[in-house]
Amino acid sequence: MKVIIQIPCYNEEATLPETVRDLPAALDGVDAVEYLVVDDGSSDRTVEVARSLGVHHIVRLKNRCGLALAFKAGIEACLERGADIVVNTDGDNQYRGADIPKLIGPILRGEADIVIGERPIQDIPHFSPLKKFLQRKGSAVVGWLANMRVPDATSGFRAFTRQALLKLNLVSDYTYTLESIIYAGRKHIPVTSVRIGVNPMTRESRLIKNIISYMSLSVLTILRVWLNYAALKISLLIAAALIFLGLAIGARFLYYFVTEGGAGHVQSLILMAVLIFTGFQMVLIGFLADLISGNKRLLEDISMRVKLLEQEHKKSSST
Repeated sequence: MKVIIQIPCYNEEATLPETVRDLPAALDGVDAVEYLVVDDGSSDRTVEVARSLGVHHIVRLKNRCGLALAFKAGIEACLERGADIVVNTDGDNQYRGADIPKLIGPILRGEADIVIGERPIQDIPHFSPLKKFLQRKGSAVVGWLANMRVPDATSGFRAFTRQALLKLNLVSDYTYTLESIIYAGRKHIPVTSVRIGVNPMTRESRLIKNIISYMSLSVLTILRVWLNYAALKISLLIAAALIFLGLAIGARFLYYFVTEGGAGHVQSLILMAVLIFTGFQMVLIGFLADLISGNKRLLEDISMRVKLLEQEHKKSSST
C-alpha cells in the first residue's frame, strides 16, 4: 500500500518548508509514504526548495495552468508512480499534516473511495460572515446535485483511492473541488467527510480574487457538470414550461375569439405558435443532448479501461 501526498504549488517557496515538515513520514497500515510537488509555473524558488526538502517527486508545468490542471497533472503522476491512495493538500500549509491519518482512515477501513476534509468553517477567523454563508449554502447545493451530504465542498484536503481517480474525468480548468464531487455522486463512488483542523492563514487565497467572480465561476462549473447528466430533464422542464405558456396564451386567444370575434388579438396566436414550436424544439434538443451524454459516459468507461491497461503495461515493463 503506497500513499502519495501531492502538493500543487505556485510560488510557495516561503510556505512549502513548513507544509512539507508537517507531513507524516509514515502511516499505520501503509507500506510507503511519498511526497509529490506540482510546480504550476512558479517564478520563485519553489522547485529548488522542494528538492532541498527531499520531496520524492516533482512535476513541473512550464506555464501557469491553474489549480484544476495542476491537480490533474499531479494525479496522473501519482498514478504512474504506483499510488494506491493519493492525498491532496495545499502548499500554503492551510491543512494540518497530522490529520492525514484521519483522512485516509475511511479508505483503509473500506468505507469510502473519496474522503473530504471538513474544515470548521464557522470558527475560521479570517472567513467573513458572507463567505461562511456562501460556503454553507454552496456545499448544500453541490451535495443536492451529487445526492450526498457534503459539509465542505470547496475543501482541497482530500484522499482518493486509485480506483476513484481512474473513474474521474475532470474537464474544468478552474477548480476540481466541485466538479469531482458531482461526478463522484453521479458515478456512485462512495464519498465521506471527516472533520479536520486548519492552521493560521499564511497568505490570501489565489483562487478567490473576489466573491462575485468566484461565485460566477463556481456556478458555471456546477451547471456545466450537471448538464452532462441532466440535460434531458432540464430540456423537458423548459419545454413543458414553454408549451404550457403557449397553450395558456392560445386559450386566451380562443376566449376572445369566441366572445369578441378575436379582433386585435392575432399577436397572441402568433406568440402561442412560437412558444409551442420552441417547446418542441427543446424536446428534440434534450434527446440529442441525452444521446451525447450517453456517448460521453461510454467514452469515460473506455478511458478508464485504457488507463488500467496503461498502468498494467507500465508495471510489466518495470519488472
